Amino acid sequence: MRVLRYPDTIPHDPPLGHPVRFLSWLGRQQAWLLLGATVAATVNFVALALTPWLLGRAIDSGLQQGPTAEMWRYGGLILGLGALTAGAAAIRHIGEVANWMRATFTCSTLVGRHVTRTGERTTARRATGEVVATVATDSFHMGNLMESLPMFLGGLASYFFIAGLLVRESAALGLAVLVGLPLTTAAVALLVPPLQRRQARHREATGVLTSLASDTVSGLRVLRGIGGEDVFAARYREQSQAVRRAGVGVANTQSVMAALQVLLPGMFVVGVVWFGADLALAGEITVGQLVAFYGYTAFLAEPLRQVTQFIQFLTRALVAARKITAVLEVTPAAGRLGDADAAAPPLALDSGIVLHDAFSGVGVTGGSFTVLVSPGPDDAAAVVRRFARLDDVASAAVALAGRPIVEYPLAAVRRTVVLSDATPQLFTGTLRQEVDVLDSGDEERVLEALAVADTRDVLDSIGLDGEIAEKGRSLSGGQRQRVALARVTLRGAPVLLLVEPTSAVDAHTERRIATNLKRHRTGLTTVVVSASPLVLEHADEVVFLDDDGERARGTHRELLDRARAGDPAALAYHRVVTRREIPTDDETPKEVTRATACR
Repeated sequence: MRVLRYPDTIPHDPPLGHPVRFLSWLGRQQAWLLLGATVAATVNFVALALTPWLLGRAIDSGLQQGPTAEMWRYGGLILGLGALTAGAAAIRHIGEVANWMRATFTCSTLVGRHVTRTGERTTARRATGEVVATVATDSFHMGNLMESLPMFLGGLASYFFIAGLLVRESAALGLAVLVGLPLTTAAVALLVPPLQRRQARHREATGVLTSLASDTVSGLRVLRGIGGEDVFAARYREQSQAVRRAGVGVANTQSVMAALQVLLPGMFVVGVVWFGADLALAGEITVGQLVAFYGYTAFLAEPLRQVTQFIQFLTRALVAARKITAVLEVTPAAGRLGDADAAAPPLALDSGIVLHDAFSGVGVTGGSFTVLVSPGPDDAAAVVRRFARLDDVASAAVALAGRPIVEYPLAAVRRTVVLSDATPQLFTGTLRQEVDVLDSGDEERVLEALAVADTRDVLDSIGLDGEIAEKGRSLSGGQRQRVALARVTLRGAPVLLLVEPTSAVDAHTERRIATNLKRHRTGLTTVVVSASPLVLEHADEVVFLDDDGERARGTHRELLDRARAGDPAALAYHRVVTRREIPTDDETPKEVTRATACR
């Protein structure tokens, strides 16, 4: 049996594979809550079950002896049972709510934590809408199951308790009740397999619809730009109708089950009352016993309802558990689950080659400000992502401080090497929270990081405690980019990797950022992917690479001088960073297209 292991800070180790194992694990996580609610439910049901027995004794005592002290004692006991029932019901309800909340939030938190640790690997294996539905819907079904479990167990306990009373009072009538109720339950349970199949189809259709909705919303601007909004709206309508049809199928089966839950016990109660009346007329049972048997039969309809309801919740939970474990089965591309959460200090780096990519031949000197340039930005960005160890397979050829990077603990790598990609994400929160993601509380350092990223305009407009909308929509593209740059700058990582960090800002801002970044990162290793001369001017080393790997290395001015001298690799570099050919003596500079520059 495979088990999902998290570090001690996250006390969850759910088994993967069969959903029943996951459900049993979830029950063990809240065993005391379930036990307390089950005890309260059992007391509640047994107290209810004793009420008909006492009522029958009181009736027989009153008919035989009149209103004696014995009859009044029975009346007092019935009142006491009523108070006990009310108290137990209140405690039971509190336990049910606590169990629902514990199971629901355990599952949603577990999935959320897992997604943050697997990153893009999750969305590569599972549709975004599927993951959203797992948190929004499947977790609720797990809560419903844990909420109904104490009532189910309490109902079973009261059933066996009443069984003893019934057989003791009248063997014939007791056996009729004990045999008839399970038969009615079994008849209702015949609908469970088709209900489960229809619920599974409905869940699949809902996941597809959620994925389609999230894709449409995220790409709405693009869709409108190309006139594809109506096409996607039609697809959404079609899928929503599929969800509706699947939901109607589930509702039909559930309605039939609900009707049988009323019809079959009702017919059974009529049969028991008729049989008991016949026994009472024959003198085999007393009038009080007949009343008690009627009360037992009417009461036993509630445990029967709890059984059938539990079966419905169980079928939904089994479907939900399969979806949850399918998400939890996704493994991270780098390291193992929870590795990044372990405690580990940054690695000690010397001034030699601290990063080397054997695939491209690119090496980075410790403490340098290095800029990678390539005809296609994706080539240089791929090298930087390998340096960041986002994927152990892709980073297998990378060495950090002379040792394969995949051999280091992932937590140590994450505290040593920090990457800010070309499209960094911002989240809802204040500017302070966006920049100080580790909540250091050091306002001076936060302001310094904002100054390095030249975000004075953002700071002046909203302040440190001003709210930033979801995905930074309240900011311009350049402002989002600079806030993200401030965020990674604040980390002060020994190695900082930046992919096109100034692509969305104007030239004056770009020059200031490059100057600030070079000064702020003095003595630390910084690798930037950029073809902007304003950034290249500040580089200690510029590495030019193409599909075959590193082709030239030097400062920006050295490479331009070599280009004028006719060096083929430097000429290619010149075309990329200036978008111009070097003119001959009788030619004026001419601009080249991006396609020409990339050849």
